[in-house]
Amino acid sequence: MKKAMLILNPSSGKEEALKHKESVLNTLKEMGYEVTLKETEKEYDATVFAEQACHEQYDAVVSMGGDGTLNETITGLANQEYQPTLGIIPLGTVNDFARALNIPMDPEQAIEQLKTAHPKRVDIGKINDKYFMNIIALGGIAEATFGVSVEQKTKLGPLAYMIEGFKTIREKEPFDMVLTHDDQKWEGNALLFLMALTNSVGGFEKLAPDAEVNDGKLHCFIIKDVPLYKLVAIMTSLLKGTLEEDENVEYFTAGEVHVDSEKDLISNVDGDEGAHVPLTVKVLKSHIPVFCPAESE
Repeated sequence: MKKAMLILNPSSGKEEALKHKESVLNTLKEMGYEVTLKETEKEYDATVFAEQACHEQYDAVVSMGGDGTLNETITGLANQEYQPTLGIIPLGTVNDFARALNIPMDPEQAIEQLKTAHPKRVDIGKINDKYFMNIIALGGIAEATFGVSVEQKTKLGPLAYMIEGFKTIREKEPFDMVLTHDDQKWEGNALLFLMALTNSVGGFEKLAPDAEVNDGKLHCFIIKDVPLYKLVAIMTSLLKGTLEEDENVEYFTAGEVHVDSEKDLISNVDGDEGAHVPLTVKVLKSHIPVFCPAESE
């Protein structure tokens, strides 16, 4: 009999996970799995559970929770020789990775689509010795979002990040940066630097419209030090999906990027505080198998 592990964060989405628990368990059993339920209690539990699923050669691991639970689960799968196929039931504020994979944001729809989903190998990223799923950001605008509270996220969703970021624009602080990638080098001052793995960033699905979930590329945007009125125009371009066309934005793709700066910059990794510079960021192409919705005919 096939084996599946359900990794559930009981505190996710106003305890939404507990409400949908039986539905997931029943669906997996209908699909022919013998199911083991694991509920997280503390940080890194999901990583430990996912590693266990690899060592015991489970066929599937389903993550039900927010982006933090999903990141921990992927971290547990990333380094393993044997990897179960990952299923995702998104309950977080933003759920960028699930959005990029066209997984429904409604939990019951996400559970239902597991029945017809197909395994697909997708990219993940690595920043120094940690894994990420979606985006790395550097600069004061990115660091401002560390102050977004759980209450703001719950009430405003992705808009909460945008509001906190915009608050810092008036006090814009450029920073020096040296980037090396694919035998090329860029030096200069920037207000914001973004490296995206997917098209969905902060719940907005137009930042890097050309990004694919398995293209092996970091889609990189250097937002240069410009006057305030130009910065507002750049933010408009971001929302419209035309950021790479803006004359004050430098866009490139790379498989690996090294970042250094004289300023003590803290990376924003998938919305959370990450490592300080210097950073080495790279794509692990088609690295993990994920249950994705059946392609429309």
